[in-house]
This record gives sequence, C-alpha cells and structure tokens, in this order.
Amino acid sequence: VFTGLVADIQRKITEAFEVFDRESNKTVDVREIGCIVRSLGCFPNEAEVQELLAQIEVEEPDGFVHLKNFLPVMTRVLLDKRFRPIPEDVILHAFESLKGYLPRQSVILCCLSGEPFTQEEMEDMLAVALDPETNTLHYRDYRVKLVVDETKTFPFNV
Repeated sequence: VFTGLVADIQRKITEAFEVFDRESNKTVDVREIGCIVRSLGCFPNEAEVQELLAQIEVEEPDGFVHLKNFLPVMTRVLLDKRFRPIPEDVILHAFESLKGYLPRQSVILCCLSGEPFTQEEMEDMLAVALDPETNTLHYRDYRVKLVVDETKTFPFNV
C-alpha cells in the first residue's frame, strides 16, 4: 500500500512539475518552485520556500531545478503533510476583527507589508478579492475563496 501511495504522490508531483517545464527537459526555473509546491496543495510562506530550495540541488549558474532533485524532497513534504492550508475557522476569525470589508487601498497596503506581493501577485489577488461594484474586499465572500478543500488538493490518505 505504501509503495502505491508513493507512486501516486510522485505521479502528481511530476504532473505539476511538467506544467512549468517549458522546455520539456525535466527542468524548471528555480523561481517556479513556490508555484509548483502550492499547486500541490501546500502553502509555504516565502521563507519556507527558501528552506525547501536549500534541500534541492539547483543547477548553477542558470538557476534551474531538475525533476530528479525536486521529486524526493517534494515527496517527503507531501508524506509529512507539511505546509497545510489554514483552516476556515482561523481565516474567519482573522477577518472578523475587521469591520466587514476593506477598501482597495487598505488591501494594497496589506499586500505590500510583511512578505510583500509582487505587482503581478497583487493584481491577480485584487482581481479575485475585490467586489467590482464597490472596489472593496468583503471578508464573508472572500474567505470562501481562501479555503482549500484538502480532499481535492491532497487526495492521498497518508
């Protein structure tokens, strides 16, 4: 059973990796690793992505990661259930401290503090988060978009 589970996990990792393998040569740009990890239902912060990269051999000087180097590290991450999503009740509690909504400018300020978003990340998030009519983020609507169904993103019974 465990061997089959590992094979399933490695197949999922390989599929996710191949989405970002633009040259079809079993390598991805090191900057894509965070996206690949998140596409597998894991949600590390940027410091945790850097810790993960420290465990993966990166081909210098071009900054590419080979699948053979990524696969064992990511398999262990999934088996250990690291970087799990934040539960819905925790998200709801965090948003309840607000007055029900945040204006666009407040959302932008939040995105630029702490671990700042890139311009592209911020634009992507605003497109999903803001109500187009009021240009505000209503937490009761947005929290539903933040919740991850672990049965869909992590369908392995580990």
